[in-house]
Amino acid sequence: MNNSESQYPDNRWLILGVMSLSLVIVMLNNVTLNVALPNLSTSLGADNSELQWIMDAYALVFGGTLLVMGALGDRFGRKGALQVGLVIVCAASAWTAFFADSSTDVILARAIMGLGAALVMPSTLSVVLVVFPSSERGKAIGIWAAMAGIGAPIGLLVGGWAVENYNWEMAFLINVPVIILALILGAIIVPRSKDEEGRPLDGGGAILSILVLGSLLYGIIEGPSLGWTDYRVIASFATFLVAIFLFIYWQNKTEYPLLPLEFFKNKNFTIGLLAISMAFFVMFSFMFMQMLHFQLVRGHSPLSAAIRFFPLPLGLMPAAANSDRLVAKFGRPNVIATGLILVALGLGLFTLVDIDTSYAQIAATFVLLGLGIGLTMAPSTTAVMDSIPESKAGVGSATNDSSREVGGALGIAIGGSVLNEIYQSTIVIPASASAQSSMIQESFPAAMTIGQQMLAAGNSEGAMLIASARESFIEGMVGACIIAAVIALLASIIVKLKMPEDDIVSIEEE
Repeated sequence: MNNSESQYPDNRWLILGVMSLSLVIVMLNNVTLNVALPNLSTSLGADNSELQWIMDAYALVFGGTLLVMGALGDRFGRKGALQVGLVIVCAASAWTAFFADSSTDVILARAIMGLGAALVMPSTLSVVLVVFPSSERGKAIGIWAAMAGIGAPIGLLVGGWAVENYNWEMAFLINVPVIILALILGAIIVPRSKDEEGRPLDGGGAILSILVLGSLLYGIIEGPSLGWTDYRVIASFATFLVAIFLFIYWQNKTEYPLLPLEFFKNKNFTIGLLAISMAFFVMFSFMFMQMLHFQLVRGHSPLSAAIRFFPLPLGLMPAAANSDRLVAKFGRPNVIATGLILVALGLGLFTLVDIDTSYAQIAATFVLLGLGIGLTMAPSTTAVMDSIPESKAGVGSATNDSSREVGGALGIAIGGSVLNEIYQSTIVIPASASAQSSMIQESFPAAMTIGQQMLAAGNSEGAMLIASARESFIEGMVGACIIAAVIALLASIIVKLKMPEDDIVSIEEE
């Protein structure tokens, strides 16, 4: 170890392991309940609106408070923020599993879990930034990004296992022992760090950042279900525009800004955030569609559907973890642009999928997408974090995390809207089901259920409805994949043309 590395802890790779475990807890909580919603609906009598808020409460509070929680970690200590956040998520999970008996209880608990997660996630990356020397940082962030990428598929697997073998409460209870392990390990080995200059917290910027992120995420999340012209969605986007203007004004005016806007003058920072958003746009849009595809079109159980996602992280993990070596050889813009092109290619190949396509072909496409997302996420995250001073590691990490949340929310919203638009315009409803046409057009799962009910009642037109619903869903999925592929391709061009070339360091010199 050279002198420049002696100031960093010897057990930093073990610290990275604890940060990765804490990160996976946050990421899987984003999606675990997706597969438990039918069971939860039956148990608690929750309607569609309540189910929607059970999912959205976590995402809105988590995404809306990320910048504030990252700043708190910088100001008062990143280890403390991490530990407090884990305790909040653990307590809310345990309470929900044992005591929640209404949808309101679960919505409140999910909101509290989102608050805890917003403390945890920025802390994990900011700790990684301060315990690794620059020569190892790319590798460490690559592993961190790999964990961020596999958290969502693991969440689907955990949710599927919990529902099939136990009940919806287990989707919460499974968090508790894992979090306790992360808490104990973190207390023992994670060093304390914070902004040593002790700058005061920007209270005005904190409030405005919550308004900016919260209103933007609310509009994106609720747009597909309420309608993009609904007054609440329009009001949300209007609030976002006013809040972002005020936030920029305040950050330029105040002496100690929450998020120094000069960060955005650095092209590595801004283009890195764009690439991360696009990677999560694709991943969350794709996962949203494929859970419906595997369960309702192909008839798999939630657990079986989740297992079929695993070729994606099998491609993502090695690509992200080893991307630093490729960056050293070929340059960061080339690696990120190539990753986005692989994503576009994978989505393009997925447009060839139909009802009879073999799983082997689908799995191969998943691996290609995983490789592309891994090559995009890890170097982009490194570009963002290398662009900020260590004193702002928490805020920089939170900005990085916010780009993931916004990208993922946009992916689900836009992908879902394209899918629904094509589905509604192409489905053929038999005459005997005309009385339920509005329900069939509004919901693909409802169309499948009604078709099965018709068949059970001896009405052969039920098979026609099921076949048409499947075909229309596949057409909508293909359309959404085309949109996502075009976005990934455009992002790759922007990265190649606009991201600065780094000095290429040979592997031997690392």
